Amino acid sequence: MRLVYGSALAVVAFAITASTLVFAQPPAAGKAPAAGDGSRAVAGGGILNAPGWTGKIDAGEAKNGLTLDSAKFAMEGGTIKVTTGPAVTYWNSANKATGDYTVKASFLEPKYMNVNSHPHPYGIVIAGNDMGTDDQSELYCAAYGNGNFIVRGFGPAAFSMNGRAGAASPAVHKAAAVGEPVSQDVAISVKGGRVECLINGTVVAGYDKGEVVGAGKLKSTDGTYGLRFAHNTEVQVTGFTMTKN
Repeated sequence: MRLVYGSALAVVAFAITASTLVFAQPPAAGKAPAAGDGSRAVAGGGILNAPGWTGKIDAGEAKNGLTLDSAKFAMEGGTIKVTTGPAVTYWNSANKATGDYTVKASFLEPKYMNVNSHPHPYGIVIAGNDMGTDDQSELYCAAYGNGNFIVRGFGPAAFSMNGRAGAASPAVHKAAAVGEPVSQDVAISVKGGRVECLINGTVVAGYDKGEVVGAGKLKSTDGTYGLRFAHNTEVQVTGFTMTKN
C-alpha cells in the first residue's frame, strides 16, 4: 500500500509541476495574454474628434480599474476607428430609433486577432435605454472573424439570445489567417413585431419582440442605437446609418 501511495503522490507532484510550467510561460510577443486574455488599457485612449459620442464600459471592466479612457474611439473623416481595451458600448444621444427601422454598419478588422489571443466580436447596438447608468439596457448583434456571431443584451444584467458563446453561420466571413483582414456588414432590423440580425446580407437570427422585451431584458425596441466592441479589439467602422423600414 505504501508503494501505491508513493506512486500516486509522485504522479500528482509531476502534474502540478507540469501545470505550473505551462501557465508560467509568457505570452507570444505582440499578443494579449492567453491565460484569461485580460483587458488592457489603450495608450492615448478616449473619444476623439467625435462630438456627441460617449460610451460605457462593462461593469466588470470598471471593477478592474479600467475607464472609458482605457479604450480609444476616434472619428477620422467617415471612418470610426476603435481600439479596446475594456468591452464597451458607444453611442451618440442624438441617435434614436422608434417603430420599424434598420441600423447597419460595415466593420473591418484590418489585422485579425492583432490585439487578442482569440477571436472577439464587434457589431450593432439597438434599443438603448437608461444609457450611461447602472440600469442601461440594450441589444446587440456582433460578428467574429472566425465565422461566428452573437446576439446578446443587457437589461441591465447580461442575457444571451443565441448561447453564451454565440453560434456559427456560413454568412459570417472568416479571416484567411491571423494578421489578415476580415470584414463584416452587420445590421439589426426591427419590423412588424420581429427583431432580426443580418450579417453580410443574410438573416442569421430572428426573434419575436416578446423574446427580447420584458423583465430582465429590454424595456422596448425603441431607444438609442450605437456600436458594441468586446475587449481587446481593433476595428474600423464605416457606413453607420439608421433607416426606417
